Amino acid sequence: MENYTFNSLTLQLEGLKVTEVSVYPVFFFFLLSYLLIILMNVGIVVLVFIDENLHQPMYLLFCNLPVNDIVGNSIMLPRLLSDILRPPSERLISYYECVLQAFTTHMFGTTSHTVLMIMAFDRYVAICNPLRYAAIMTNKTVVKLTASAWGVAFVLVGILLGLTIRLNRCRTLVTNPFCDNASLFKLSCESVFINNIYGLTFTVVLFSSSIGSIVLTYTQISVVCLTSKNKSLNSKALKTCSTHLVLYLIMLISGFIVIILHRFPQYSDYRKLSAILFHLVPGSLNPLIYGVQSKEIRKFLSKQFQPKKAVPL
Repeated sequence: MENYTFNSLTLQLEGLKVTEVSVYPVFFFFLLSYLLIILMNVGIVVLVFIDENLHQPMYLLFCNLPVNDIVGNSIMLPRLLSDILRPPSERLISYYECVLQAFTTHMFGTTSHTVLMIMAFDRYVAICNPLRYAAIMTNKTVVKLTASAWGVAFVLVGILLGLTIRLNRCRTLVTNPFCDNASLFKLSCESVFINNIYGLTFTVVLFSSSIGSIVLTYTQISVVCLTSKNKSLNSKALKTCSTHLVLYLIMLISGFIVIILHRFPQYSDYRKLSAILFHLVPGSLNPLIYGVQSKEIRKFLSKQFQPKKAVPL
């Protein structure tokens, strides 16, 4: 018969199943990945704010992605790194810290979608209404779009976690390397029917809105490019849109892998690893892809790293 501990404020994380031989290689891989994510994403944010040439709606909206990557990975990865070096019995976490980690994890995933949606709107206006771009994409509009991206995510995730924390808990083992909503409501012995219905609705609405907005905007952009004989416009559209689309596909595929593996309990170890990679992969690739494709960012970086000419005396 299973032993129950009701509403314990101390939980145990199952963590990753790592052999003794691979503990340190895995630890240093995640550590280097985290340092790389922080360095590159902080660098992009600082770069956008110090270079006046980058004070454009496209780059200001993009800054939401590195900020999201920094916050999402900083809540999850340091804790994961410390747990890798601990035996399973010592991987303890307070309930409140677990709820905060779950909230941040879901905010990370949801905000990734909403930010890429507002970036798609920006590209749509820039290519389909270039003459009105400056009038539409004002500083006020950029602030409103940014607030909407974070605000919608906050409300959706707040309801998601609110439905979970109302439940009484009778278990203490979190069957995941880090806390998320599913691992939290699985600690309850009460009915989680409402949680499953809202979670499914949340996922369907988010993915439908996200995919729908991307398909709609890119269809309009494709029509404009196909009907326009302006090669300069088409070239610019191809570069900026391909970058945005690659970022979106990376995030979408990473998310779908986690969702699909949730349906196959026999692949729980792969699900745990893919959930971690959902944070690592976009966080590592977003600044690289955007930095390589952006002419303004490349120009700024080349200036900084060019050897300065000696001034003749």
